[in-house]
Amino acid sequence: MNATPRILEVRTQILKKNDELARSLRDRFRAAGCFVVSLVSSPGTGKTEFLTQLMKRLNAEGDLKIAALVGDLRTDNDAKRLEASGVPVRQIETGTMCHLEADMVERAIDEAGWSIEDLDVLFVENVGNLVCPSGFDLGEDLRLVMVSTTEGEDKPLKYPTIFNTGDEAVITKMDLAQAMDFDRQAMHDAIQDVRPGMVIHEVSAKTGAGMDGFVQRVRAAVVKPAV
Repeated sequence: MNATPRILEVRTQILKKNDELARSLRDRFRAAGCFVVSLVSSPGTGKTEFLTQLMKRLNAEGDLKIAALVGDLRTDNDAKRLEASGVPVRQIETGTMCHLEADMVERAIDEAGWSIEDLDVLFVENVGNLVCPSGFDLGEDLRLVMVSTTEGEDKPLKYPTIFNTGDEAVITKMDLAQAMDFDRQAMHDAIQDVRPGMVIHEVSAKTGAGMDGFVQRVRAAVVKPAV
């Protein structure tokens, strides 16, 4: 009879601890002038390729110091893919956990030997999951919720919590929209139904469509004012 209350109590304690550490991390990042972007999506949405292409473009000018953390249950496959961008990458293997937590982010930064004061942008790619990551703040400034043209226009309606914890939405694989008979308006309507006023980006990492605009969106947030 006491099993459910006990589980809820433990979960509340875990979330409280995570939120406290996330707030501390956010304060550290902001004091250091490091803009932090996290990415959440279901598996197969294309967030790793999107992030690889985004970091390549951001890194091309050579004026920003960028790093990335990537979470997966096992393997460093995504980290290897992200390294093609030319920026430092650290893999976080979560084992049986289907999400990243603030202490994992803090520990990975320390283990990588990165000084956040030396970083302008830190990207955090979460484990592919639209449920578990919604409850865990990572201290990010911007959380991107990603969904692809291949997943169905009602995805936001099925997973409203993750969209409500996100800041902006990114629709990926726009190059496949026609082939998938993708209903753009239906997807936009679903996102707005769940999160009215949410900014929506449409991109194709394969063709580059929409990527330059997103690069400018990030640059506008991370470029430091002249002293």
